[in-house]
Parts: sequence; C-alpha cells; structure tokens
Amino acid sequence: MGHRLSKIYTRTGDEGSTGLGDGSRVAKDHARVEAYGTVDEANSAIGMVLAVPAMPDSARECLTRIQHDLFDLGAELCIPGHRVIGSAQIERLEMEIDAFNAALPALKEFILPGGGPAAAACHLARTICRRAERRGWTLARMEPVAPEALVYLNRLSDLLFVLARVIARHEHGTEVLWKPAPRDANPQPGR
Repeated sequence: MGHRLSKIYTRTGDEGSTGLGDGSRVAKDHARVEAYGTVDEANSAIGMVLAVPAMPDSARECLTRIQHDLFDLGAELCIPGHRVIGSAQIERLEMEIDAFNAALPALKEFILPGGGPAAAACHLARTICRRAERRGWTLARMEPVAPEALVYLNRLSDLLFVLARVIARHEHGTEVLWKPAPRDANPQPGR
C-alpha cells in the first residue's frame, strides 16, 4: 500500500476540487466522486448494521467481507482504469443470496422496511447501495467503468434485502406486508 495519512487536513480541497487515486483533480461533485462517495456511504451504513449486537454470526461474517469488497470497489472507482471487483466477488454474492434465502419463507407481497434495529439498518444500507449503483451508471455514461463493479452493486442490494429478512427473524422482529391503498381511496382533485 502507498503512503498513509499522517495529516488529516490538507487544504487542497478548499476550492471545491479533490484528488483522485491517480493524482488528477476533479470537482468534488464530479460523477466519479459521487459514485465512490456513495459506495463509502453504503459501507458506513453496513457498519451501522454491524454495530447492532443481535445478529447471526453468518450474517456478521458476510457483511464484514462485503465491507472489504466495498473499500476495494471505492478504490476502483477512485482510480480511473483500476480494476479490483471481478466475477469471483459477484459469484460469491449470488451464492450467499441463495444460501440465506433458502431458509426464508417465500414472499408473496412486498414488505415494508423494518423488522428490528439491525434489520431496519440493513434496509437502509440496501437503499444506499441502490443509489451507489445509480451513481455508478451515471459515471459509466461519461467515462469507462468496469461492468463488474455495477453488477456487484446490483447483487449486493439483493443480498442486503435477503439479509434484512434473515436479521429480522433473528431479532424476533416481524415483516410488515405492504397494503396498497384501494384505488377508490384517493380523493378526486377539487372535491
């Protein structure tokens, strides 16, 4: 690994730019910064899930591995042309989805996010992961992005959904099924 941070503030970003991993500078709201920044946000949200003690060990181990992957993915997005995430990580996520989902009852309705503190935090992490994927696609329309990075985020959000269901059961939480409003319950404008 390169040099470590010995000084936390540099003042180099005070004018609205930031340095990428290759040494180039871009605006702080550049699509690349938005993409890796949202990946970092998803990683932090997973840290919030892990901060709740009531969790199956298998879910804790899985989420910790994912945090390492997300640091790698953030580095990939921070350094144009750098690649770290590949098919092996995606296949691992798919196997974990299948394994965790096998013990769950089939869903016939949408569920509301919740179920207990860790499960609710996992749902929040899932939605941030979806946003990270959208930010990645925004970047991919402007600059090359490895397709595996975007597929990884898509599978990760699926896994976080399944893990939220697993964790809710572990927390003795419940899944609340979505009940759509009846069509005639919407008032007509002007009445």
